[in-house]
Amino acid sequence: MANRLLDLPPLDLLRSLVAVGRRMSITLAAQDMCVTQSALSRQIQALEATLGYRVLVRGHRSIEFTAEGRRLFRHADAMLEQLGEVVASLRPGDARQAVTISASIGVTALWILPRLNAFQQAAPQVDVRVAASNRFVDLEREQVDLSLRYCRPQDAPEGALRLFDESLVPVAHPALAVSAIEDAAQLRKQVLLEFDDVSRPWLQWPAWLRGAGVGRTRPKGVLRFNQYDQVVQAALAGQGVALGRLELVRPLLEQGKLALASALPATASDYAYWLIARSALSADAVVVRDWIVEEAARSGGPLNARRAARHKARAG
Repeated sequence: MANRLLDLPPLDLLRSLVAVGRRMSITLAAQDMCVTQSALSRQIQALEATLGYRVLVRGHRSIEFTAEGRRLFRHADAMLEQLGEVVASLRPGDARQAVTISASIGVTALWILPRLNAFQQAAPQVDVRVAASNRFVDLEREQVDLSLRYCRPQDAPEGALRLFDESLVPVAHPALAVSAIEDAAQLRKQVLLEFDDVSRPWLQWPAWLRGAGVGRTRPKGVLRFNQYDQVVQAALAGQGVALGRLELVRPLLEQGKLALASALPATASDYAYWLIARSALSADAVVVRDWIVEEAARSGGPLNARRAARHKARAG
């Protein structure tokens, strides 16, 4: 039997691939890795030389995965994330134990992080650790206190609290002046920003356009991203029209950073966002849990303030 350990590329090269894949930008990934752009490019080239095939297609000011690169990234991303969580859990802890929140990369970037500074100011005595991962974690085994997850009601675990539902609406930078992307004349002039996840077709443009009754009109172009927060960042940069997950982009709409790009009402989805907690929570974890519930109530989801208060009293 072949020694698979010897067949694996060096860990540093896989880390570089994952950094680039998460950002789909060598420049931004280099900043994340605290190296120069040229150094990171050489890492990717070294990985390709080790593997014997290309993982990236480099275009003018853009990059894309090859089919092999995409498959390798998806597996390496999940495995390195899991390895990082294990290493962190084994590191000697401080006297004060941090409360760990797990959520997908998109929910972390668009829902948790924008709110976290206000929480830290309100509860400076509570240390929080955010573990962004697109995989479902085992809270007890991996010592995660709270998890925000996206699933259908029938797939939510027992005891999960429904934070808010999901609805979809096209959004774009106000400068693009898109008022009805379902209109053929507007659609032909715009680039669509696509969430490149074939396992969730309801979050992709073809499904929405069919539901809107759009025929065979083709957009000006399509840009694809493998993480949802990248889709939103591209919309904020004025690169095209995104299919917005309303509760994740609502603050950006309220701040005027994004604008509705359709005359149609928001489209409901079968999915919702849920809060899952470990069986036994520390006092600090209870504070974080109640904060998440209250934030969900304020964000416009089905949990109103009274229901959030009832939950806090019942669970407290």
